[in-house]
Amino acid sequence: MNAINAVLNRKLVLNSFYILLSKEADTIKVGEVLGRSLKPGAIVALKGELGAGKTVLVKGIAKGLDVNGEPNSPTFVIMNAYEGRVPLYHFDFYRVSGVFELEGIGYEDYFYDDGVTVVEWADRVEGVFPESAIWIEIKIPGKRNTNSNVREINVEGEEKWLSLFRSMVELVLPI
Repeated sequence: MNAINAVLNRKLVLNSFYILLSKEADTIKVGEVLGRSLKPGAIVALKGELGAGKTVLVKGIAKGLDVNGEPNSPTFVIMNAYEGRVPLYHFDFYRVSGVFELEGIGYEDYFYDDGVTVVEWADRVEGVFPESAIWIEIKIPGKRNTNSNVREINVEGEEKWLSLFRSMVELVLPI
């Protein structure tokens, strides 16, 4: 039983990367590194409570994709598209209550296009994401931290990509 747990734990560690950040600017830097590491067709699924920093991370991703301008949260319009080195399709599913609502907006046209798709509130419709999606959860730590800008970020993705991403983050941030 211990050997099985060790293998499972090792697999989880290899497929996830935890970052503790103390400044909003660092969240943008991580997003920028993420944007530079993404290839056309990549899908990033973001989870986190209101105010956790999902849109801040998207601003960094846009910077890494050489998007002109700064993305806004598309809460009321569901999706905004931005031109850059690779197109960025920024979805916000906060007001979406289920997969059936997505059928009418043609989300699949963007998910499987030549751009990068980033979805805020992805946990509302987890079933629509392919196994290759990169999952990022942003948390605001509890009472143990008095700094309101501190964020815990957990990134899950394919092992090879995650290893490259981690190396890139370690170059720009002291982790």
